[in-house]
Amino acid sequence: FQSDQVGCHAKSTPGPPQTFVFSTVDSRVLTFLFSIRYHLSYLFENDRHFSHLSTLEKEMAFRTEMGLYYSYYKTIIEAPSFASGLHSIMNDRLTEYPLVINTLKRFNLYPEVVLASWYRMYTSTMDFFGISTKMCWSVNRGEGLSPVESCEGLGDPAHFYVSFVFLLNGVMMSLFFLYGTYLSGSWLGGTTTVLCFFFNHGESTRVMWTPPLRESFSYPFLVLQMLLLTYILRYDKIPRRRALVALGVSNVLFMLPWQFAQFVLLTQISCLFASYIMGYLTPTKMQLVLITHIISLGVCFVLMFGNAMLLTSFYASSLVSVWVSIPWRSKPSPGKYIVNHVWLTHLFSYTGLFAWLISTIILKFTMSMVFGASDDAHISSLIKSKFTSYKDFDTLMYTCAAEFDFMEREVGIINILNMISSNCRLVFHTLQLMAFAVLAVLIMRLKLFLTPQMCLMGSLICSRQLFGWLTERYKHQVMVFAMFSMMAVQGVSNLQAQWNIMGEFSNLPQEELLQWIQDNTSPDSVFAGAMPTMASVKLSALRPIVNHPHYEDAGLRERTKLVYAMYSRMPADVVRKNLEKLQVDYYILEDSWCTKRSRPGCSMPEIWDVEDPKNKGKVPLCTIMSRDARPHFITVFQNSVYKVLRVLRTGSKAVR
Repeated sequence: FQSDQVGCHAKSTPGPPQTFVFSTVDSRVLTFLFSIRYHLSYLFENDRHFSHLSTLEKEMAFRTEMGLYYSYYKTIIEAPSFASGLHSIMNDRLTEYPLVINTLKRFNLYPEVVLASWYRMYTSTMDFFGISTKMCWSVNRGEGLSPVESCEGLGDPAHFYVSFVFLLNGVMMSLFFLYGTYLSGSWLGGTTTVLCFFFNHGESTRVMWTPPLRESFSYPFLVLQMLLLTYILRYDKIPRRRALVALGVSNVLFMLPWQFAQFVLLTQISCLFASYIMGYLTPTKMQLVLITHIISLGVCFVLMFGNAMLLTSFYASSLVSVWVSIPWRSKPSPGKYIVNHVWLTHLFSYTGLFAWLISTIILKFTMSMVFGASDDAHISSLIKSKFTSYKDFDTLMYTCAAEFDFMEREVGIINILNMISSNCRLVFHTLQLMAFAVLAVLIMRLKLFLTPQMCLMGSLICSRQLFGWLTERYKHQVMVFAMFSMMAVQGVSNLQAQWNIMGEFSNLPQEELLQWIQDNTSPDSVFAGAMPTMASVKLSALRPIVNHPHYEDAGLRERTKLVYAMYSRMPADVVRKNLEKLQVDYYILEDSWCTKRSRPGCSMPEIWDVEDPKNKGKVPLCTIMSRDARPHFITVFQNSVYKVLRVLRTGSKAVR
């Protein structure tokens, strides 16, 4: 990237034009790429001893949603051909039996499709040349357990999968260095961003613990997208076509792997529109960026086989609303409302922004009614529950999980108002930081957006344009290195805490369960149970399931409620009839789901008390089933964690 001026179209602050070319930092980019890849691999291996696990244990290590996503990668690589594997996941009957669903439309599985195609090409090529791709050995597990074979190398499917996830996130770290360098105009700024991210790694990402999650594939492309957008904003003239094309491609690569990406882009559009209202973007530039977003959304809609959630999202509605609102301000006046640090009051009272907000909400719900889409209705309910006493079954399923709770108090409130100046890059990035802060406060899991953005803003301490007037250049650099030293004190301690995490994955009860299912049930036996366990049953036992951890579909949420009625206080015959309607043969009961309670009101029976108040006070059905499953069910397997109940059908005791 090369920028001629630092402003969008407004007058820049005094100082020489800022021109920076990245040809001199190639070695640093590669260093950050490989260092973070090694760091992630090291943490992942330390936590699970992944290299010495059997194939089954590696699959069990991918819990809940991770196992569901990985199962489609496994389906494609084990199919006779790539085409037949792709056809299988596009006509899937195992995931929501007896329904046949296109999982590429429902689950954002393009990363698995790409990685599976690469794996097949890699292994075929290596086999053709007779090159070994993995090394295997026998692992003695002790405690009377039988030895297992473990393999390591890119020829092992799980190792290939996680290796590319970690490589992609190494690329992300290199992008952060380029981003910080470009934003601050100094390679010290890029180094500051990387160090801030590295020293706060546990607060910035969880890819080292959960590689298959969608954010692991998607977030690196958001970093690229924001870097390209920053370049477009700082470019004084009309953006070049190739820059807009690159922005559009990065939009698509960000949206395709992750259903949550649309909410992040919604915050970006709102920040851009606020910058436009304040006079930092010309109508032409705003329109070009909007067109790029609209085209990207259309491409994703086609690639997702007409996924209605994309067109009925707040993001899509906001694009239309902003497009209509642009002509309202044809002659922006930069910095008009940045006076005495109270510009927020004026900004949010401005008619255009208020009109955009109202029209976006109205258009979103109108589109949902037109398309008959209610898949994202739980998101509105979740937001409502954050500010009111409202609660229902779906919102409690989210809010009772710690990662969906409010952010912990010790993070505190970030003072970012002083970052505002008459420079468009600071206006947009500060607004974006504020938006990410709101998301993180509401849902702790979303710190993965806030912390990296703070790291990027930290690069500005190295900007000579902003802080060079304070002192001479060498004194400024001394100040920066002194800041590095202070950061390192706590940062190294944080890294040591992560490096000291040592574990070894083992889940013998689930291993026994999966082995029993494979040995004692037919391949067409249908299972129901807790969502995380169902993902493992589908992945490792290849049995049909009726519910799974991907909770973003209205029909699936209704199915899950029927299944989870086992943990309610309803009569056993009512629950059995509901399971019979779903054609369930076996129910996997887990006592921990009956008794665990993250906080008051968050055990499964208590959640059901909100949904089913008429049975409140009765003994939970799961407690009754743990004692004696008859006469509506029969216990056919039991260990310390799991109990498998055979569902007795009406008028017959025969099952598959």
